Amino acid sequence: MTPVLELKDAAVRYRGTAVDVVRDVSLTVEPGESLALVGESGAGKTTLLRLLLGLTRPTAGTVRFDGAGLEPRDREQMRRFRRSVQCVFQDPYSSLDPSRRVGAIVAEPLRSLGLDTRSTAAPKVAAALERVGLQADAVDRYPHEFSGGQRQRIAIARATVCDPRVLLADEPVSALDVTTRVKVVDLLAELKHERGLTLVMVSHDLSVVASLCERTAVLERGRVVELGATSQVLGAPAHPYTRRLIESVPRLPV
Repeated sequence: MTPVLELKDAAVRYRGTAVDVVRDVSLTVEPGESLALVGESGAGKTTLLRLLLGLTRPTAGTVRFDGAGLEPRDREQMRRFRRSVQCVFQDPYSSLDPSRRVGAIVAEPLRSLGLDTRSTAAPKVAAALERVGLQADAVDRYPHEFSGGQRQRIAIARATVCDPRVLLADEPVSALDVTTRVKVVDLLAELKHERGLTLVMVSHDLSVVASLCERTAVLERGRVVELGATSQVLGAPAHPYTRRLIESVPRLPV
């Protein structure tokens, strides 16, 4: 089976720096699977996600989509890519335009990709909001009228309204309280199961990774030091860095 996304010997070095933020990274994302990217702050997780999203170009190596090299100048390929690959960002407070009503925010991918007009988008927006547990009257309200968890549900509705194949999530629950975090994790798991979504998620929360992701890649200083089934990586880590990550998770005293 052809991977839906693939990195081959990818490296990124930002202008004005002498060190690669990401180097020699090779990994595949198979259709329908869920992959977590974990590591300390500055390990290169978000840069990898930006590579997979097509927002950052590699300074070495390749990014492949459905087996073909991703070419930002190929408008037809990028249109298919944007429809197939959507993202949920970390902060539900800053990722939604406060000046627009929720209906317009959720409809944005449909309009920008040329899939629907305002009238034909309306039922799809309503269905997307219903899937994430929001009522129909949400379309006429503004983001500031919702809680943090509800805003992240709006962001997930926006990302899934055009029926993407892949959902990239950058710390999707880190800005939420514990109870709301559980509800959003359950929602992502439900969407993955019901819609066959492929999920790639950056997270510091290893409990979220364990509950959502089948495979885990561990990054240290821009390199993948361990990659495998989540149960193996978190349950019996082979690399010393992975063991240190797991040991650093706070635990209640017994």
